[in-house]
Amino acid sequence: MGIKDIMRKWAEKNAEKKKQFKEMEEQYLMQKKLEEKQKSSNERELERYIKEQREEKIKKELEHFRRKKKNELWHNSYLLKKDNSILKNDKPILKQKNIFSLKGNMFQKGNMLNGGKGIYFK
Repeated sequence: MGIKDIMRKWAEKNAEKKKQFKEMEEQYLMQKKLEEKQKSSNERELERYIKEQREEKIKKELEHFRRKKKNELWHNSYLLKKDNSILKNDKPILKQKNIFSLKGNMFQKGNMLNGGKGIYFK
């Protein structure tokens, strides 16, 4: 048995499964159409309203869970915690002397990397 035989058998099985699935799907659709024809118009309308209410309920629950997840994300965020905030400038690395400059730290004038200008101050 070569690779071609294995691939051919796999393709045949796959095609057979697809064909079987299509047949089952068609059978299901036919059964559904028959059931719809047997129902009265009032029953169909009632089922439509029930379905709409169920969809609204699902949407509300989904929105609730999305809000809950979003709030958890903001409240449990690693970056926004006090000790880990990147927005605070109390990090010791910012206060250290710049090793690439002969004098001062990275915010002072005279830094060789930024052309002798301070990063934030002119």
